[in-house]
Amino acid sequence: MAFERTGRQAQLSLPEGEEALEEHVVKIYRCACVVKGGRRFSFAALVVMGDRNGHVGVGYGKAKEVPMAVDKGIKDARKKMMPVSLTGHTIPHPVVGHYGASRVILVPGPEGTGVIAGKNIRPMLELAGIRDILTKAHGSTSPKNLVRATLDGLRKLRTGEQMAHLRGAEVRV
Repeated sequence: MAFERTGRQAQLSLPEGEEALEEHVVKIYRCACVVKGGRRFSFAALVVMGDRNGHVGVGYGKAKEVPMAVDKGIKDARKKMMPVSLTGHTIPHPVVGHYGASRVILVPGPEGTGVIAGKNIRPMLELAGIRDILTKAHGSTSPKNLVRATLDGLRKLRTGEQMAHLRGAEVRV
C-alpha cells in the first residue's frame, strides 16, 4: 500500500551568485514493520530539484517521519545536481533513457507544444527548464524507475557544439 503525497513545491535560497532552486516531491512511500506492539511505519520520499535553467537533480530520503524524509531527499538531490544540454526551451535531439525495467523516450517538440509527459516525469522536465517536449514511457511505471530513466535520458543529451568539441571538429552553421 503506497501512501502518496504529491505536489509540494518550495523555493530554496542559495548563496549569492547562484539561482534559486525549486523542489518537487514526486512520491512518498510508506513501509510498515510489524512488531509486538503493532505496526511501526517508516517513510521514503522521492524528490526532484532544479533551477528551471538547465540543472536538475534527483534525491531519495528515508526516515521515520515524512518531513524528515523529504528534507533528506532534498539534500540528496542538491548533491546530485547535474547540467542538462538544452536548445532553447527543448532538447537538442531524440533520446531514450533506461533504468531497471523502464524506458523513457524523449523527443524535442516544436515551440508551443508544452510538456507532454506523465505525472512522474513532468516535474523533472519542468524543473530542468524544458518547455516543449514529447515523452513516452515503456515498461515499468514505477515512479523511481521512471524518474531515473528520465535522468539517464537527460544525461545522454549533447548539443551540436558539444559533439564538435568532443570530435575535435569545427561547428558548421
